[in-house]
Amino acid sequence: MIDQPIEISVVTNDEIDLLRTISIQTFTETFADQNTESDMLHYISEKLSTEQLFQELHSLHSEFYYIKLQNQVLGYLKLNSGAGQTEKQNGSTLEIERIYVLKEFHGRHLGHLLLQKAKDIALKNHCEYIWLGVWERNTKAITFYNKHGFIAYDKHIFKLGNDEQTDILMKLKLN
Repeated sequence: MIDQPIEISVVTNDEIDLLRTISIQTFTETFADQNTESDMLHYISEKLSTEQLFQELHSLHSEFYYIKLQNQVLGYLKLNSGAGQTEKQNGSTLEIERIYVLKEFHGRHLGHLLLQKAKDIALKNHCEYIWLGVWERNTKAITFYNKHGFIAYDKHIFKLGNDEQTDILMKLKLN
């Protein structure tokens, strides 16, 4: 737990370079030891490029949030609604596409705070549930989501470079 005030704020246009930096760092910390360097580099260059993040940041159906301590970014959250979701869903839903915290701050309930932010937004927008995809080999994340009430309901393929990986789709019913 962190004793000082934590801030969750919307990512702004002038923070695109910081968004790219935190995106690459957290993605690499989470997945580099279980994937090839070429697959990681391919994914980063395609999905975490400045141009791609700029497009996502300006999408009407996506929102990015930083979690900060004394203006230091410790992690971030990306939410997709409506047509911006990576999988078509039935009903009114909100997708958590990315939720990452710097490795050095794991275990300090920051992921919980980001998840609560997603829940608050989903409830405000009268969503039926929040959903996400999590790599089947990311047992730490699966445990985290289960602890917070998410249940597995399907699977899909997530392409990391040339590697087709299976994501477990999980959802948290709100109503």
